[in-house]
Amino acid sequence: MSSLTDEQEMLLETASDLAENEFSEAAYGWEGEIPWENIELLADHGFLGINFDEEYGGAGFSELEAMLLNEAVGRVCPDTASFLNSLHMVAPRAIDMFGTPAAKEKYLPPLTDGEDFIAICISEPEAGSDVHSMNTTVEERDGELVLNGEKTWVSRFDAASAGVTWVRFPEGLGTVVVDFDDPGVEVSNHYTNMAGHEQTHYYMEDVVIPPENVLTRGKDAFKQQLKALNWERLAVASISNTWALAALEYALEYAQDREQFGQPIAEFQGLEWKLSRLVTQLEASRSLTFRVAEDAVAHGRVPDPLRTGSANLFSGQTAETVISESLQICGANGYQRGHPLEYLYRLQRGWRFAGGTDEIQQNTIARWLKRDGVPSLLN
Repeated sequence: MSSLTDEQEMLLETASDLAENEFSEAAYGWEGEIPWENIELLADHGFLGINFDEEYGGAGFSELEAMLLNEAVGRVCPDTASFLNSLHMVAPRAIDMFGTPAAKEKYLPPLTDGEDFIAICISEPEAGSDVHSMNTTVEERDGELVLNGEKTWVSRFDAASAGVTWVRFPEGLGTVVVDFDDPGVEVSNHYTNMAGHEQTHYYMEDVVIPPENVLTRGKDAFKQQLKALNWERLAVASISNTWALAALEYALEYAQDREQFGQPIAEFQGLEWKLSRLVTQLEASRSLTFRVAEDAVAHGRVPDPLRTGSANLFSGQTAETVISESLQICGANGYQRGHPLEYLYRLQRGWRFAGGTDEIQQNTIARWLKRDGVPSLLN
């Protein structure tokens, strides 16, 4: 990315020091759990909700600073960075962008205090990438908004007080905030994914949605939802790059310390070439991701779908390559349960379909390229 401002440099330095001093010892021991003690420390330092409106406990920074914070923390503790990523760029960000004053006042301050979480609830058993096939509906009944349906693959459900939920209104898709303690919300099943994280399938029956909990509705609702989703997709790119950085650091340290045939394996030309390829791919991925974010922030707009899709696709594939090759460098050591690289390998695999699968990203890229043409890439 371009040169950091003094404020960004200070943010990065402070966050990096905090992560190294406070998070590193237990960094890879959180599998399946939320590192609440780390979240509380971040809240104490004013890092939670840094891109939220100051009126509701945020710091008024942009998504760019949120991504820088993610990198600083994620190089040390991936689970803490994953939580930050969801807090700043996914469901809570949608409330900050589209919520009524009442919704913001209710849901955002507990997040910035490190006391709550808001989940994102999109997927259904028969509607994953095909969001237009959703069957979760909100209808008007006796002057109330009544929701019925089900959602699945919801992360951190048990830690969340509510979820930003994609629904179908009579006039089309929209989003609402659903409180999980509503008596109509009933958990069907919990699943444990490859990274050891729990995901939830639940039903909603005759859940009454307060008018102030409607985030998007009407003819432009889906466009608004995609604006929030574009930031989420860029966040996926950012977190993928972060975990790749962490993996490369482990591989480099190991290669410089591990001696075979009378010298550190980092001195063998074949491994030098491998490291060179990995760092080149990672730098290209980070540059693309930060360029998209910088451009959006500088012009006061959301990232465009073509570049967001490109960053998401490229970073996910690059991170998987970097982590896999880093594990290869470490050999059997990196393959053991409990080693950071085997955890990063499992963790990263799920981000190849978070915010949209690789295939959906490619469809989006091609569609916008055909619409705007190659000259649009020069802007």
